[in-house]
Amino acid sequence: MKTALVLGGTGQIGRPAVRALARDGWAVTAASRGGGRDASWPGEVRAVRLDRDDDAALAELVGDGVDLVVDMVAFTRAHGQQLAALAGRIGSAVVLSSGAVYEDEWGRGFDTQEEPDGKPRFPVPVPETWRTVAAGDATYGTRKVQVEQGLLALGEKLPTTMVRAGAVYGPHCRTPRELYFVKRNLDGRHARVLAYGGESRFHPASAENLAELVRLAAARPGSRVLNGADPDCPTVAEIGVMIDALMGVETETVLVDGEPPAPTVGDTPWSLPHPLVLDMSAAERELAYRPVTTYAQALPATVEWLAERLRRQDWVDGFPTMVANYTTGLFDYAAEDAWLAGRG
Repeated sequence: MKTALVLGGTGQIGRPAVRALARDGWAVTAASRGGGRDASWPGEVRAVRLDRDDDAALAELVGDGVDLVVDMVAFTRAHGQQLAALAGRIGSAVVLSSGAVYEDEWGRGFDTQEEPDGKPRFPVPVPETWRTVAAGDATYGTRKVQVEQGLLALGEKLPTTMVRAGAVYGPHCRTPRELYFVKRNLDGRHARVLAYGGESRFHPASAENLAELVRLAAARPGSRVLNGADPDCPTVAEIGVMIDALMGVETETVLVDGEPPAPTVGDTPWSLPHPLVLDMSAAERELAYRPVTTYAQALPATVEWLAERLRRQDWVDGFPTMVANYTTGLFDYAAEDAWLAGRG
């Protein structure tokens, strides 16, 4: 039986990835900081504690060798170097990257959005061959490029599939974009403002679909980059309507052409003036990939999980990474009400 080590096994993608690999016949060790396990895993899955930044601990866990390492938590050059140092003991790897690595032909990307004329305009859809930001230590995207370049340079020494994920969603997410609509509904908000005419599209990626990509890439090792996203890419306005329907509420949507009309008003975690849609044809061609779910099919589990979390604790306490990434301005109801009142 082939052996697989999943780093970040209890994260939102790690959980279904461990389950998919185990069901596919792999002997899986799920490593995480807490050493926990998911109720959906088969009993034979081994769960262990691991501090990812401890080189010696990771080397000890790899031991004499594993056939596969799946790395959900490779965020820095040092993380890539950890795997490279163990290349002789790892058969192949699948490593999570991000669509945040892309930049448009004018050098604009996620890191330039707050600059004048800094909003990127990508081709639709974006292929894996499209240009990326320069590798560096400055931002999430530049660090992901560092990881990609370092591991892909190993070639056959460590065949690595890099998966550039879109807007990941699903239970156990630390930065759940769907929180924006779920919390507003629980708070009894009867109106919402959406900038860019509600047409923003930031390609969602179900954790279940990403797990399927991991499973297929594990069975067909190679040095490659693949996008990871759902078969559908709804607009932010469509996502709001879907969540309303699941929660049994009706909300008036006020659409605003162009940018948010006031700070924190009409701005959502999906709000982009131009779409980011990922091309999935390479995964279909190279791995015979077929998505296991759509956004509409996977959304109920996410909404249910979020609603339950919000009933038990305040969102600031429950989602500190979300607060750090988007600030509490996501729910600045006073500013929104003032703008709506002024609008009449």
